[in-house]
Amino acid sequence: MTKGSDLLVAALENEGVDRIFGIPGEENLDVVESLRQSKIELVLTRHEQAAAFMAATHGRLTGRPGVCISTLGPGALNFTTGAAYAHLGAMPMLMLTGQKPIMSARQARFQIVDVIAAMRPLTKMTRQIVSAASIPTIVRDAFRVATEERPGPVHLELPEDIAAEEADVALVPSHPIDRPVANPAAIERAAAMILQARRPLIMIGAAGNRPRLVEPLSDFVRRTRIPFFNTQMGKGAVTGGSNLYVGTAALSERDYVHEAIDSADLIISIGHDTVEKPPFLMGRVAGGPRVIHVGYVSASVEQVFHPDAEVVGDIGTTVTALADRLGGRLDPEPALLEMRQHILARINDRAEEDRFPVTPQRLVHDVRAVMPEDGIVCLDNGMYKIWFARNYRTHVANTLLLDNALATMGAGLPSAMMAKLVHPERRVLAVCGDGGFMMNSQELETAVRLKLDLVVLVLDDSAYGMIRWKQAVDKFPDYGMTFSNPDFVVYAESYGAKGHRVTSAEALAPTLEAAFAAGGVHLVAVPIDYSENTRVLVDELGGHAPQVEPG
Repeated sequence: MTKGSDLLVAALENEGVDRIFGIPGEENLDVVESLRQSKIELVLTRHEQAAAFMAATHGRLTGRPGVCISTLGPGALNFTTGAAYAHLGAMPMLMLTGQKPIMSARQARFQIVDVIAAMRPLTKMTRQIVSAASIPTIVRDAFRVATEERPGPVHLELPEDIAAEEADVALVPSHPIDRPVANPAAIERAAAMILQARRPLIMIGAAGNRPRLVEPLSDFVRRTRIPFFNTQMGKGAVTGGSNLYVGTAALSERDYVHEAIDSADLIISIGHDTVEKPPFLMGRVAGGPRVIHVGYVSASVEQVFHPDAEVVGDIGTTVTALADRLGGRLDPEPALLEMRQHILARINDRAEEDRFPVTPQRLVHDVRAVMPEDGIVCLDNGMYKIWFARNYRTHVANTLLLDNALATMGAGLPSAMMAKLVHPERRVLAVCGDGGFMMNSQELETAVRLKLDLVVLVLDDSAYGMIRWKQAVDKFPDYGMTFSNPDFVVYAESYGAKGHRVTSAEALAPTLEAAFAAGGVHLVAVPIDYSENTRVLVDELGGHAPQVEPG
């Protein structure tokens, strides 16, 4: 006979879990004891939300669910933002929460809320475990559901008495699952549309940015020679150094890359997920480009996205089959590639200007200079995200992690910590606005305790800059979005990290380089100037890249 908590931990080991993140409570004590005797490391965080962000990022980087744990009630509810982050971002994750005994009620309804009901709209599966004997099958099913397309979070609630209950039951082995392939007729239809197009353009979205798709997508672009752009969460699926790369759709319209989109007569949309902020808006102009949706699942038909054809099945297999039919047969006009040079030149404009506080263009330029090709930059959410999406060139997949789905603040530091745990040999940089950083800044202590080599770049404008910018765009008065910050150098040092303050534009790159070279956890605070964002991102966009005449 085996105790329920031992069965749970053994089932997690069976799935290859090596770390669990979170803050257990008294309802998890049997599980904690089982973890103590296992090979799984319990990584204590300072807030459950951070633990969920870390577990989700593990799923994003590896394709295997990350696992986080909390107690009941308030601890479990602190997982909800992380659940939504993984749900919209398609990141596989398992959340384990505790609960009071279900066979007795010695504390009445103290701390009890219906966590199953709370998690239902935020997860792919949520279940309360009601018998120890069912644990192996439920855990196996949870991992299967979390990883199959579309990936996402699952939740299991383990009551205290079920964790202590004994059962005589074997573990359930995992097995490989092959993904369905697209109908050959759909592939032939798509190939015919591409061959008929004069100015085809590839768009790679969030579902195209899976670790297993790097090679088939890169091969598809190389063999077809079709120019490509990406959504924010599709960035890095194909090397940004390619001479076919046109840019990233950081905005929905009127950015430089939209000159290429508007000039295309066909967009091959690979893995676009409409949870992302739209990379372009369909239906705004009569006679706009036709769209082929290539995806694991059918397209979500939205007001701004309604494709003309769909190829549904495993994306890697689909693009390989398309390349087999298209290779050497395409003769697209050179206009989009000629336009590419003008687009990239405008995006790189003013990247080295010496103004201080630093501009977003200079910030992105200097970060790119200190990060090696395989270095990982993890963004929180704020005004700077647009500039990194537009200006930061990626050369290796999954080296710019940003969230363009839930787009929550507070995820930057935890996701960088997870990236460093997954890839300890690489440089990892968290880029956070001062507002987002302070939402989970307590995790500096966790990073120091884990002895991570991690640099955190905090952009200091003493405001919720994105909302302040939108206020200006919508011609509202500047009101209610500013605040005071702590002394970030002293704040970092209070957690045992090293603090640095940048006092000139020329000092930014050397300060970051020195922090990486020194090792340990470093916080680098730099003032940033967003004052020209309205002019650059509204008044100028869309008017400088050359037009391509149809025909």
